Amino acid sequence: MKKDLKQFILCMALGMMTCLLTACGGDEPIKEPEKPEVEQPTDKPSDDPQDTPEYNDNGWEKADEAIKNMGLGWNLGNTLDACDFSKGFGAADWRAWETCWGQPVTSPELLQMIKNAGFGAVRVPVTWKGHLDAKGKVDATWMSRVKEVVDYVLDAGMYCIVNVHHDTGADEKNAWLVASTKKYTENKALYEGLWKQIAETFIGYDHRLLFESYNEMLDERRSWCYSTFVGDYNEAEALDAYEAINSYAQSFVNVVRKSGGNNVGRNLIVNTYGACNGSGTWNKHLIDPLVYMQLPKDVVENHLLFEVHTYPNITNLDDAKNEVSQMVTNLKKHLVAKGAPVIIGEWGSGGESENVTIERKAAFISDFVKQVKAADMGIYYWMGLSDGVARQLPAFNEPEYAMAMLKAYHGDSYSVELPTMDNVAYDYVVTYNTLWSEANVCDQEFSLDNYQAIKIELGEKPQNSTLNIKVYGENEGDEQYASASDTENVLTFDKAILGESVRRITLQCIVDTQVKATIKRVVLIKHDGTEVLQTPSVFWGCSIDLQKK
Repeated sequence: MKKDLKQFILCMALGMMTCLLTACGGDEPIKEPEKPEVEQPTDKPSDDPQDTPEYNDNGWEKADEAIKNMGLGWNLGNTLDACDFSKGFGAADWRAWETCWGQPVTSPELLQMIKNAGFGAVRVPVTWKGHLDAKGKVDATWMSRVKEVVDYVLDAGMYCIVNVHHDTGADEKNAWLVASTKKYTENKALYEGLWKQIAETFIGYDHRLLFESYNEMLDERRSWCYSTFVGDYNEAEALDAYEAINSYAQSFVNVVRKSGGNNVGRNLIVNTYGACNGSGTWNKHLIDPLVYMQLPKDVVENHLLFEVHTYPNITNLDDAKNEVSQMVTNLKKHLVAKGAPVIIGEWGSGGESENVTIERKAAFISDFVKQVKAADMGIYYWMGLSDGVARQLPAFNEPEYAMAMLKAYHGDSYSVELPTMDNVAYDYVVTYNTLWSEANVCDQEFSLDNYQAIKIELGEKPQNSTLNIKVYGENEGDEQYASASDTENVLTFDKAILGESVRRITLQCIVDTQVKATIKRVVLIKHDGTEVLQTPSVFWGCSIDLQKK
């Protein structure tokens, strides 16, 4: 998720979202998957939902009522949506999939903590590719795990959204849902078959469960911002992509409604092309994903919602606030006016660096929530607040941002005690599973004008030549190393090697055997000697467990 050069970088941001926040995959080459041989369902719905029997919604809450009742939302990101197709995980190995992007196994305690804080809804992104057999059938163990996590959310007393996530996106080898009419025709049976299985699994669930059609679907060029943004704009190709988006959306609604039961009155969500929100003035086509998005035909009234995503650059706070205001105006004009409310299914901030203070980001968060809530739109923050090892406790590792959100939504007088990582004393136990695997000891960019060194305290002295401290400098290939051979290890930064800034620092395994290391404390050291505490996290090829002291 990179950001905007007044929105240009925002769109590119959305493209990289699943790779940065989302730590997408690894660097290994990915094999081209075989195309599934999908059986054509015998009861496949027609293209016109009005051809189905007469339905009614049995008095279930309408879409606009759901937005008010669900309250403030959060994304359980990098979890059931995590995917590393290069690793060859088995379809049923849900634990490997769920943790492959550095998050721990989800617990009911985590979702209860989110509810207790004052959130009312959780979006559960799910990637299904990797769990489908040659005929498009979802692995039963994976479906059971998805159902279990959904139950955690509902049992905690919240609303839940389930979707089809990294089956779309910029990965040309693995994103099989693509916005072109040709690809829609090729994948229609597989897509409808997938939603038929999801719908049947959750058919008895109440109104608090919503379905979302697909995540950020892109054209064959993998263009963010608007269709055919990559390369020269082509109107015919762009219009074809928007037609395909509307076809996928209609197929989704048809299949879910045809499944019957509670799915007849269930509120359903359809995304714009790329989940683009239409904001920005640097290109007239930025608004196209909103303009060409259609409200699907439905057999019941007022049970559909539109979804978009946004990550404004907050380097200039006033500009960010104005951008949100313009986005809200555009969404009302081009989507709400078509007959359905809008949810911001993912949002966060861009243009962040060490110069963006906690206070500035909290101010942006507060303003965003107030503006979007006043517009009667849904609000689902993308996966921060409780992230990585913090979810094991569970605790909030960004309590300032969580509180800014909660006060903006519930009112300035809202008060709640948030569990934080400071409430418990613990060590980080890192298990390295492969040669060159790395754990982050500092996962942020900073200027070497401000810091002189990093200190890593370990619970025991490592065996000879098993661990290195690795510093990623300003440019690709600018790397500084030092052996981590003692219980206290200090590396002084070298500008001649690193340049003017550091992008990441890791503790790296340099042997081809499983290695365990206990990290007790990590600090960055400023030039005046001040120490700034860091939180270790998974980078790749390892896992981290917390051990109470």
